[in-house]
Amino acid sequence: MNSLEDIWQTVIDALTKRGVTPTAINAWFSDCQPVELGQRQIVLHTPNDFKRRFILQRFESDIKEVLSDLFACEFDILVLAGDEIDEYQEKKKPENDTLPEALGYTFDRFIVGQSNKYAHAAAVAVSKNPGKAYNPLFIYGNSGLGKTHLLMAIGQAIRENNPAVKIGYVKGDDFTNQMVQSLRESTQEDFRQRYRYLDLFLVDDIQFISGKQGVQLEFFHTFETLYQAGRQIVITSDRPPMDIATLEDRLRSRFEGGLMVDIQPPDVETRMAIIRNKAQGLGLLLSDDVVTYIAEKVTANIRQIEGVIHKLIAFNQMDGPITTATVDRAIADVIRGGVYIPTPEVIITETGRYFDIEESEIRGQRRSKNTALARQVAMYLIRTLTGLSLEDIGKEFDNRNHSTVITSIRKVEELIRSDADMSGIVRDITSNINAKHDR
Repeated sequence: MNSLEDIWQTVIDALTKRGVTPTAINAWFSDCQPVELGQRQIVLHTPNDFKRRFILQRFESDIKEVLSDLFACEFDILVLAGDEIDEYQEKKKPENDTLPEALGYTFDRFIVGQSNKYAHAAAVAVSKNPGKAYNPLFIYGNSGLGKTHLLMAIGQAIRENNPAVKIGYVKGDDFTNQMVQSLRESTQEDFRQRYRYLDLFLVDDIQFISGKQGVQLEFFHTFETLYQAGRQIVITSDRPPMDIATLEDRLRSRFEGGLMVDIQPPDVETRMAIIRNKAQGLGLLLSDDVVTYIAEKVTANIRQIEGVIHKLIAFNQMDGPITTATVDRAIADVIRGGVYIPTPEVIITETGRYFDIEESEIRGQRRSKNTALARQVAMYLIRTLTGLSLEDIGKEFDNRNHSTVITSIRKVEELIRSDADMSGIVRDITSNINAKHDR
């Protein structure tokens, strides 16, 4: 990412283009140093009060305009003179970032195999040279394969190397919720500044902003502000940008303009290494036969492996040594056949989130075109994902009769066959529903 010195040099270059002579630049700025670029404020230091007063009188408005062009927001200027910098640094409290505590989500705890070695290598490269190695870095793959682990590992490695770095972490659906809340409370500017001053922007499950034009517009401007300033951006998704059907083209092109790496389900050797590592980390010793048996039985994702191991710990405390029969019991309890059946509530909630419509409106009698379509899609998904009867589906929507339900389902089926966009919408919502379960 660009350093504070790089940003300040950009300001100086811009002043030169505005007609400030090299002699004036040398006289007033040769010993003026940037101290900090914070949220809506740049802090400078100059040797004496005379220079401070002249810089503010002559150049304050120009510097503010340059910073506004760079970061798409208004900045204040604080100029410290002489020994004032010592007092400022003593009083200044470190700014908290939004990277959550994630014990174990470090590079040394990440098991590397054929299925994830490229994603791991790219993540390590970014952590060592943020803003310059790969920007943005886009990691995609099914849920439970380690995308969030790599995202957190990047953040923790960068923070360890530079404790002062400003890190922001957000999930795609949380970004949406925060933006909606800012609109309701008229705090849009505070929301924007939450992310636009960061050094490192980590975004998990970006697919949840698809289909929401206002949210995508806001995210685009945040992305552009950070990217143009050379700040590192890392994004994860359960699918590549080209498969997020209702993602705006300009966002898709930005994502594809960086490095895209995928994570595949781990092969049996990698699963065995993960099982040993997870078990040992939790104080559970497993025989080679048991490790192999688990690796052959649990193949979907790492999260399921973790669930089985936690169950085995409980069985070990109650029943003694772990056998393959114990593993079968743990798998049956944790995976339940590997089939996830979402509730109607989850389906309606995610459909409403996608169309930006309240759940109560989808369930109710409102007949606007967008609401009606969301309601039809929700009915279709409940039928296909749960197998619920037409009568029971109708009860979820203000006791509509079964003929209304079947008409809605057939309407969506026709749209899926004839309209590629509708097919993509249904696929996106389905993926979001499944991702909610796997998180």
